[in-house]
Amino acid sequence: MNTLECQLLVFKEVVETKNITLASKRLHISQPSVSIQIKGLEQEYGAKLFDRTNKGVTLTKAGEILYEYGCRAVAVMQEARELIDELAFDQHRSVRLGATLTIGEYILPHIIGYLDSLFDSLDFHVKIANTEIIAQDVLENRLHIALVEGPIQQSQAISIETFCHDELALVVPMSHPWARRESVTFGELTKERMITREKGSGTRKVMELALSRGGFDPARLNIIADLGSTEAIKHAVIEGLGVTIISILTVQQECRLGLLKTLQIEGCQLARPLNIITHNKGFKTEEELLFLDFLRDTQRLESILPFSQAQAAQVVQALRDNDENGSLPAETHP
Repeated sequence: MNTLECQLLVFKEVVETKNITLASKRLHISQPSVSIQIKGLEQEYGAKLFDRTNKGVTLTKAGEILYEYGCRAVAVMQEARELIDELAFDQHRSVRLGATLTIGEYILPHIIGYLDSLFDSLDFHVKIANTEIIAQDVLENRLHIALVEGPIQQSQAISIETFCHDELALVVPMSHPWARRESVTFGELTKERMITREKGSGTRKVMELALSRGGFDPARLNIIADLGSTEAIKHAVIEGLGVTIISILTVQQECRLGLLKTLQIEGCQLARPLNIITHNKGFKTEEELLFLDFLRDTQRLESILPFSQAQAAQVVQALRDNDENGSLPAETHP
């Protein structure tokens, strides 16, 4: 990596964190090193890039210009390096992608296992995080492809398309009185302790959207904990700490073992599409294009997944047809 590219990467991190200390931690370099890189850029362009305050740093007008063009430059240099690496290591075939937790833990392993049986020397490099983080990585060209379960803010820079469907459900332990029922009301839900995913997760957003669509204010939920791990939520529910609303995909085994029970919430549809997001101008290897083609082959994809897509897809389509506000994200190709 040349000096200018290094300086721009440091500059970009400081802009996005608004804090030199935090930027140094994320980059794993010292604060003085960050300051030296910024000073070098200011000398190179003959302009002050940041105004420093007690709360952090903010961009000057010159800094705003450099940030806009610097992001483009970093993306182009990264793309050039990837193309050259692909030429130099033609035998090394890789797919770089991001995935949200439910997809990464319960869907992606089936896809990777299937493709690994078909292609030799095909490596997958996967980042697992919540929807907000993964979507931002695609927007900034840090990831080529992402599979997400939550609503995505529309942008001219990215394309969104549905590849699969899922449904959330109310989940309770088998020791709970509700375990003998098939559904509960909104009123009953407010009286129970609720454990949810963290803010920013796709599951949390879909849950709140669905409850609101049903005429229920999510703020009325008695949330006692929000956790960043589906496994942690399941264990908490099994131990009787509360109930949750999570993907049916994630509790299939526990339901078969008689540990958990799924229920419906009366007047509330919890179906959701699972989406592919890609950057419209982002670089993709031949293997990544092959991976996208596979995801778009609905019949072949469904044949390797351990659950049926037909019913969930029908529910999602019905919601789209009836949703005048467009709160459920549809397939778009900006």
